Amino acid sequence: MAVAGDLALKFGGMIKKEAAIDFKNGVFGVPISSHGVCVNHTRKLRTAGGVQAVMQVGVESAEISKKLKNLEGVVGFDVVSEVELREKGFLGLRKTKLVCTIGPACCSIDDLEKLAVGGMNVARLNMCHNSREWHQDVIRKIKKLNEEKGYCVSVMIDTEGSQIFVVDHGAPSSVKAEDGSIWVFTNEKFEGSRPFTIQASYEGFSEGIKLGDEIVFDGGMATFEVVEKVGYDLRCKCTDPGLLLPRAKLSFWRDGKLVEKNNELPTLSTKDWSDIDFGISEGVDFIAMSFVNDADSVTHLKNYIASKSSKSIKVLAKIESKEALHKLEEIVDASDGIMIARGDLGVEIPLEQIPTVQEEITYICRQLNKPVVVASQLLESMVEFPTPTRAEVADVSEAVRQYADALMLSGESAIGPFGEKALSVLRMTSSRMELWSREESRQNGLFQHNLAASLPDQIAEQICSSAAVMANNLGLDAIFVYTRHGQMASLISRNRPNPPIFAFTNDSSTRMALNLQWGVTPLMVDLSDDMEANISKSIDLIKVKGLIKNGDTVLIVSDIIPTTTTQTVFQSIQVKTIE
Repeated sequence: MAVAGDLALKFGGMIKKEAAIDFKNGVFGVPISSHGVCVNHTRKLRTAGGVQAVMQVGVESAEISKKLKNLEGVVGFDVVSEVELREKGFLGLRKTKLVCTIGPACCSIDDLEKLAVGGMNVARLNMCHNSREWHQDVIRKIKKLNEEKGYCVSVMIDTEGSQIFVVDHGAPSSVKAEDGSIWVFTNEKFEGSRPFTIQASYEGFSEGIKLGDEIVFDGGMATFEVVEKVGYDLRCKCTDPGLLLPRAKLSFWRDGKLVEKNNELPTLSTKDWSDIDFGISEGVDFIAMSFVNDADSVTHLKNYIASKSSKSIKVLAKIESKEALHKLEEIVDASDGIMIARGDLGVEIPLEQIPTVQEEITYICRQLNKPVVVASQLLESMVEFPTPTRAEVADVSEAVRQYADALMLSGESAIGPFGEKALSVLRMTSSRMELWSREESRQNGLFQHNLAASLPDQIAEQICSSAAVMANNLGLDAIFVYTRHGQMASLISRNRPNPPIFAFTNDSSTRMALNLQWGVTPLMVDLSDDMEANISKSIDLIKVKGLIKNGDTVLIVSDIIPTTTTQTVFQSIQVKTIE
């Protein structure tokens, strides 16, 4: 081993009655008693014990170079994280994850690679736009970049949801509606486009609409007043000029209040179920579910995916309605993560409430240990201009200050000409804000809601909370987590520690899911039941790559469950100084 002075705290889950003692490595592991957990002193072993603190001393092997020959390719660093680690060191690694919406402006393999190099962790495909063949082509390009060039970009599809929107005629560019211009809104089906005519997606869109009602595009991009009803069509005058984007969402207002029309529609449409089947067949990593109003719809989708796919596909619930806010905690609890769709949410609640609602959602997600993505209009001006407004930069900084797991670009990357620059602004702003938070010691102070019910899960939760505190207090360089399903990496991320978290897993679905977790760099490794061997070979290889140096100190956490017939679960904390 290339380590010395290793302090280890090991917790043994009670799988068999007799103690498991490893004299060879000088570390004791004892099953947890059903009466609780007690602490044993170094070099003493008590039958009632469940936690030991011991000193372990290792020496560097003379045949390390021979060993490393067999280790090549064991640790799957993605090329972007490896470069960033070389340039900035452990504490310089960005912790906030970045999601980019892929569209006509960035769908070539060269553009996708530029976004990957620029820090894109997750590529989002909005199923409202483009053809099935187009989406399939983009997904396969991303997977090709991952496999052939060493990137680690996850794929998310975003369902259209049951909503009323403008039918996409295939034109990637927007149309400008001028003040006072007259437009016809219709449900008539026709090919191509007509001057001053907007085709709505829902046949009953005009039912219940009265003269004087307002139609709002995408939460305020443009506004029209209904001046005449002609059959099922609405003749409208533009009162607030703006851009009419392809597939823009429509909302209806009367006397300053929202006219509830989406309640007439199911959460997932027939097209959504078809898109979900497509996503499963293409092996996507995340499915974002639009217009979620209750936990049951999320649970139903998760059960459906589990019955159709052996791959673990995570379901994110999009919070974009007032009804969802009323059932927020149960929706968060049922989902694998949350996306705060501020554009649509801002249509249903007063604008001035958005900042506090965003902070509340982010807080609840941390309490329940679910990743949260802040989305919509982060850098909206960069759809047209090469630099953001200072207010937009402040908005991004506030989301980072709240410890959101991820930030998302929408039109900025999908249709704007400055997608790479917008991604760069997110990357630089989040990195700077993370540095400020660290300098101000803002990591502490979250009262953690207890998640676990069983004793082993409670122990895992306490280990992870303690690990984060220990890493901060000791000023450690990094946290290494060895995990098959990512749970302990997620629990440590929840505590937002100063050092970066490196999650070693042998499950590709776990690796891709962890791409959305704050501060976690997921790596593919071959994990065995021998934790000391896992730790030794991964540290040796990282050291040979020059990514870790003598004197660096790392905290190591593991939840690896041995697959041998005499199973004993070991959840452990170890501190290792590299020599």
